[in-house]
Amino acid sequence: MKQSLGAKTLLFPTPVLMVGTYDQAGKPNLMNAAWGGVCCSDPPCVTVSLRKARHSYDSIVERKAFTVGIANEAHMTEADYVGIASGRNSDKFAVAGLTPVRSELVDAPYAEEFPLVLECRLLHTLEIGIHTQFIGEIVDVKADRDKLGEDGLPDILKIKPLVYDVAHKGYHAVGPLLGAAFSVGKKLL
Repeated sequence: MKQSLGAKTLLFPTPVLMVGTYDQAGKPNLMNAAWGGVCCSDPPCVTVSLRKARHSYDSIVERKAFTVGIANEAHMTEADYVGIASGRNSDKFAVAGLTPVRSELVDAPYAEEFPLVLECRLLHTLEIGIHTQFIGEIVDVKADRDKLGEDGLPDILKIKPLVYDVAHKGYHAVGPLLGAAFSVGKKLL
């Protein structure tokens, strides 16, 4: 029998997304966001939800762009730091030892050290309670060559993305392939 836990944001796992923006002074900023993910396949879009108090909020609204990097095991400490420090008070790239890269396609930076980045043009915003959901159209995806598989696509086991446990506020790793999607269920057809 299942036990009721009430209305909570207990979705497992959630991504650890590195949202890149430029502030009003043109300083690159990076924040850690767990509220986000793919929201449309055509056009390809991703969403991130931020509270208005976040330093990155106004930057996305003003510049109509952001990047989404995928945090990985090798940079867990840096990913956590950019989620607990404010870009208003510090240069998070410098403190974390991350390299800001100016996107050639959108008005936003990304951190070179994260192995996969989505460059996004702001498409829509939606006010939801204490968060605003930003929907970005993905104009390009960039990946480190050594994180690609033989098929030329990102390899999840090479990227080693972090996933977030919302219940216990912890970072976890991704495990090995268990089965092929759109295939293992065919035995029940």
